[in-house]
Amino acid sequence: MGILDRIDSPSDLRRLTNRELGELAGELREEIIRTVALNGGHLAANLGVVELTLALHSVLETPHDRLVWDVGHQTYAHKLLTGRRDRFHTLRRAGGISGFPRRDESPFDPFGTGHASTAISAALGMAVARDRRGEKYKVVAVVGDGALTGGMAYEALNHAGQLGTQLLVVLNDNEMSISPNVGAISRYLNRLRLDPGYRRAKTDLKELARRLPGGVRAYDLAARVKDSFKHVLLPGSLFEELGFVYFGPLDGHNLGELRDALREVLKLWQPVLLHVVTRKGKGYEPAENDPARYHGTPSFDRSTGQVKVSGDAGAPDARTYSALFADTLVELAARDPRIVAITAAMPEGTGLDRFARVYPDRFFDVGIAEGHAVTFAAGLAASGLRPVVAIYSTFLQRAYDQIIHDVCLQKLPVVLAIDRAGLVGEDGATHQGAFDLAYLRPIPNLTIAAPRDGTELVALLRTALTLDGPMAIRYPRGLATLRHRDREPGDQPAGEPAGEPGTIPVGQGEILAEGQDVGLVALGSMVEPAERAAALLAEAGITATVVNARFLKPLDARLLLQVGACVPLVVTVEEGVLAGGLGSAVLELFANHDLRVPVLRIGIPDRFIEHATQSEQREQLGLTARWIAQTVKAKLEKLSGRAAAAGAVSIPPEPVSTLNGKG
Repeated sequence: MGILDRIDSPSDLRRLTNRELGELAGELREEIIRTVALNGGHLAANLGVVELTLALHSVLETPHDRLVWDVGHQTYAHKLLTGRRDRFHTLRRAGGISGFPRRDESPFDPFGTGHASTAISAALGMAVARDRRGEKYKVVAVVGDGALTGGMAYEALNHAGQLGTQLLVVLNDNEMSISPNVGAISRYLNRLRLDPGYRRAKTDLKELARRLPGGVRAYDLAARVKDSFKHVLLPGSLFEELGFVYFGPLDGHNLGELRDALREVLKLWQPVLLHVVTRKGKGYEPAENDPARYHGTPSFDRSTGQVKVSGDAGAPDARTYSALFADTLVELAARDPRIVAITAAMPEGTGLDRFARVYPDRFFDVGIAEGHAVTFAAGLAASGLRPVVAIYSTFLQRAYDQIIHDVCLQKLPVVLAIDRAGLVGEDGATHQGAFDLAYLRPIPNLTIAAPRDGTELVALLRTALTLDGPMAIRYPRGLATLRHRDREPGDQPAGEPAGEPGTIPVGQGEILAEGQDVGLVALGSMVEPAERAAALLAEAGITATVVNARFLKPLDARLLLQVGACVPLVVTVEEGVLAGGLGSAVLELFANHDLRVPVLRIGIPDRFIEHATQSEQREQLGLTARWIAQTVKAKLEKLSGRAAAAGAVSIPPEPVSTLNGKG
C-alpha cells in the first residue's frame, strides 16, 4: 500500500515528513502518467508542478484557504490529493471528472479556470471579499510564466499592489506556456532565474549594515539606498515596482525549500510574489525532452511515448485542418510577400510552426495575448501587409472588442483563421468552439465562412486573401478530407459570377442534392452529416435538397429563398450555438422576405457542453446523420399529421438532449 492510498484530503499531508512527501511525489507522477496514457490529457504541465502542489497543500489549510490555479490544466495532482483519487481514472471521460478546476466538482476548487491570465484577478476578488466580510483565510494564485504574457495578469497585479492586502502569487516558471515563451517578459524572467543571488545579496547587506558602527543609522541608510542597489543588481524589478514583495527564484522541486518559503511568505499580510522554477514534464523522459508535444496529448504508449492512432489517422496523406491550413498558407506566402502569420502562443496547435520554419521573419508569436494579436494584425494590414491570425475559437473570444473596433470598423484586410471551431472533445466546457458564429455574425464588414472539407478550406483561404476587408474562416478539430474530382470549389456553374481562379465568390453556397420534401441547409462540418442524413431519408421515401451554405455572412439569399419556396420544411444544421447562428440567420432572411416556411434548427442548445469525445458529444446533441434524419422525419410527420412515407427506414428514437436543442 503506497502513501497515496492513505491520502484522503490535504490534511493528511501535514503529518508527513519531507522525505515521505518526496515518495508521494513519485506516486503522484506514476498515477498521472498512467491515466493520461490511457485517457489523454495535459501531461507535461502536471508532471512539473507535483512538488509545488504538495508544498502548497501541506502548508495551507485548504479548502478554508483559497487556492486558485491559472488556466487549470496543471491540477491533476491537486485533484488526486483532494478527494478525487477514486474517480481519477474517469479524467476527461464522459461523466467523469474534468481536466480543469470546477466549482461544482469540489470545495477545493474555489474558482473554475480554463483560459490563461485570470487567476490573479479572481484571487484578488476573493481577498477583498475576505477583508470586507471580516474573515481570516489565505488566498493564493498559482500562475504560469506563460500567463504573464496576458495583459489581464498585469491589470490584476497593478490593482493588487494598489490595495496592499494579503495575496500570494506563486509564479510557476517553466519557461513555457504551450510552446516556449516569447517576448520581453520571458527575457526578464530569464534574468531573474540567472541571478538567484539578488535576494540573498540584499539580505546579506541588511545584516552587514546592522553590524557596522552606528547600527540602526547604518541600516536606515541601507534602506534609503535599497532602490538604487536593486536597480544595480536587477534593473527594472517589475514585481516590486507593482507593489509586491518578491521572493525567489526557488527550486520548484525542492520540497523542503518550498515549504519553508511558503510558511514565511504566508505570514506577510501584503501582496507577495513567490518565484519558483520547475521543469515541465519532470519524471517522464519523453515529456521532459519534448514538453510542447506532451502539453496536451491523446492517449499514448507509456513505454515508448508514441501516440496511439486509429483508423485513417495514421494514413500517410492524412492531414488535420490545422496542418492543411498551414501548408496552404506557406504555399500562398511563396507567391505573395505581403502575407504574414500571427498566433497567440499556439504555433504547434494551429500548425503555424510549419510557416515559422519557412518564413521566420514573417511569423509572429505574440504569446498569450489574443487581443494584442488582433490589433497587431490590424496595424500590419493598415500598413499594406496581409496578416493571417490563427487562434482557437474559444480563445478568440478574448479579442472580441479588437475584432469590432480595430479590424472591422476600419474594414482592414485581416484574415481570422478560427481553429477548433465547434465541439472539441475532452477539454470540455471551457474550450468548446461553440460561440464564434453567433458572436461574429452581428459585426458589420466581416465576411464569415466555414469549409465543408479540406478542399474548400484551401479555396476559402485563397478567397480571403483577395478581399479588401476582413474575413473569418472557421474550421473544426480533426482530419480534413481532400476531394479530387472534376468540379472543385471555385468552379462556378453556368450563369454564376466568376471569381479569381481557385477562389469562391463571396456569399455563394452550393446545392449538393435536390429533393422536394425537405431542404437541409448545413454549414462547415455539418455538411457531410447532412448529406448522409439525406441518404437515410431517401431510404424512407423522403427526398431532400442539400445546401452547402459555405458563408454565414453574407448568406446566399437568392439560393436559400429559392429552396425555401420549393419545400415544405427547411432544416438548418450547424456545429455552433443555436442562438444567433445559421438557423437564426435563415429565419431572419425568410422573415425579411415574408417567406412563411417552417424552419427547424439543429445545433448546440443553450447550455455548456461537458467533456467527452467529439463523437460522443455529437451523438448527445443530435449532430449525426442518423439523429438528423430522425429529427427531420419526426418533424415532417408532425407537419403532415401522418407518416411521411411508407416503409420508413428504421432509425432509433431521438435522444432527449437533442429535443431540448431544437428551434
